[in-house]
Amino acid sequence: MKVLMIGDIVGRAGRRAVRELLPVIKEDYEIDFVIANGENAAGGFGLTAAVVEELIKYGIDLLTTGNHTWDNKEIFEFIDQTERVIRPYNYPTRVPGFGIKTIDKEGLSLGVINLIGRVYLGDYDSPFRSLDQAVEKIKDLVDGIVVDFHAEATSEKEALGWYADGKVGAVVGTHTHVQTADERILSNNTAYMTDLGLTGAIDSILGMNIDEPLERFLTQMPQRFKVATGDTQLCGLMVDIDDKTGKSNRIKRIKRIHKLNS
Repeated sequence: MKVLMIGDIVGRAGRRAVRELLPVIKEDYEIDFVIANGENAAGGFGLTAAVVEELIKYGIDLLTTGNHTWDNKEIFEFIDQTERVIRPYNYPTRVPGFGIKTIDKEGLSLGVINLIGRVYLGDYDSPFRSLDQAVEKIKDLVDGIVVDFHAEATSEKEALGWYADGKVGAVVGTHTHVQTADERILSNNTAYMTDLGLTGAIDSILGMNIDEPLERFLTQMPQRFKVATGDTQLCGLMVDIDDKTGKSNRIKRIKRIHKLNS
């Protein structure tokens, strides 16, 4: 099965990139499942029900999240009911929502696990032990498993990738909004990439308008960030997982650009 994993969608520009570029990518690679990190998709901070519905309409099967999961309080109204959004599995057990999801489509079943890192991000449960718990819950129910590890430190991401090698089909990182060029298939056939990158405005600072974060760096004064506009990109990774073994046999780093006036 072919799984497209899309990096952090930021605001209206990111949603436009998905709308314009995803159909072409799905056709080019005959994609079976599309997973995307959507925690910045609504105005750059959080998710709303309308934004979730919009992205599903564009062809995304499931949205993962991370440290910005709760930024838009509307999420509390739907996260316990939706089949389309998950939050990190290693949040405390009393947190709303779910951290694992299985998706069935055309005779194939994909398991998706969302985890969050602890280095620089917070005092969450161990992503390593949580990975084992999550895999144990779904390994006999699906044909393959992919993991979105929303983390800051590259060392923590690489460590989880090697820890998961052979246990899941793919471990990909999100959160930094900068695509890395280290995609590879590890020794026990788990696909790995440190960060999928930004799906949003190209001329930006991590998807945000340049002026406000630049002013913050120059003055150390708080600024209200705004989502950037203009030409956009969609970044991610295509993973081809053998549905008999659950292991990856081919990957392709994705970066497509949409010109606003093209």
